[in-house]
Amino acid sequence: MTASPSFSEIPCRYFPKPGPANTEAVIEAVVRRARELSIDRVIVATCSGRTAFEVRRSFDPSLKVIAVTHVTGFYEPNIQELSEEDRRALQAEGVEVLTCAHAFGGVGRGVRNRVGTYQIDEIMAYTLRIFGQGTKVAVEIALMAADAGLVRSDEDVISVGGTGQGADTALVLRPTTSSHFFDLRIREVICKPEGGL
Repeated sequence: MTASPSFSEIPCRYFPKPGPANTEAVIEAVVRRARELSIDRVIVATCSGRTAFEVRRSFDPSLKVIAVTHVTGFYEPNIQELSEEDRRALQAEGVEVLTCAHAFGGVGRGVRNRVGTYQIDEIMAYTLRIFGQGTKVAVEIALMAADAGLVRSDEDVISVGGTGQGADTALVLRPTTSSHFFDLRIREVICKPEGGL
């Protein structure tokens, strides 16, 4: 990293394509940057639990890992993608597991599904997707974790998202609750796919 009085140069990894093939490189970059910045909380999106297990096992046990799942019923009514067995295993490894309404896809998605009209939360999600699906996910799970009181709005965290499965994006950000969305600050892009979706 190069610094001057007027700017700093911080490396950013750009992947040629989004998707789970980038997970290992994302985790390696996150471990390095968390150490450099003394960040002690990482939020990670996970559906099956696999990405959360990989993140947990890559970090010092003192680092707090928060795994954010899809909402129950995301793909099929009454079905939670993260099995109870894997939820318990993650918790046994010290991972906080959060399942709650998606910040950009709760009641607004219900309105769209019923009457075909997009609401502001989904418009915000589509806007963030111009930076890539992983960026949208990383911002969304940070809001969800703040809403649940698992991260503070006065401390930076690293938030890890992906496109489909695995991880392809990591951001250093200052989280906030969803009701204060415009106070969220993306401090750094650690890595992301080159293009949008």
